[in-house]
Amino acid sequence: MNYRLPKSERLHADKLIKELFNEGSSFFLYPFKVQFFVKKDGCTGTSQVLFSVSKKKIKKAVGRNFVKRRMREAYRLNKALLPPSAPAMSIGLIYVSSELMEFSVIETKLIQALKKLGNIVSENQKQHE
Repeated sequence: MNYRLPKSERLHADKLIKELFNEGSSFFLYPFKVQFFVKKDGCTGTSQVLFSVSKKKIKKAVGRNFVKRRMREAYRLNKALLPPSAPAMSIGLIYVSSELMEFSVIETKLIQALKKLGNIVSENQKQHE
């Protein structure tokens, strides 16, 4: 089990981030808005993820960083829920709640979001075959 989250699995290239928000699809699962974009070449590779917390919702940087740390940790521990056969994709996890949540709450919601994302992607794969 690979529990690491190296830089290669984090989304930081401007071009890819623009692509994610302009061409990607999204769904909402409180407290997350999950934006995702399946890379066109169809190769199975590592998915890259982006964590975002709105300044409008959580005013203090300390709070935003706190939530991002919890989101990163929850993702790191549960990224294996994405099916290994899934194509490489860009994922944006946007936190939309204005409360600082317990880690256990963030983790359960993130698990639900990853499962839903896995289902959506595998459904799309089946349609394209």
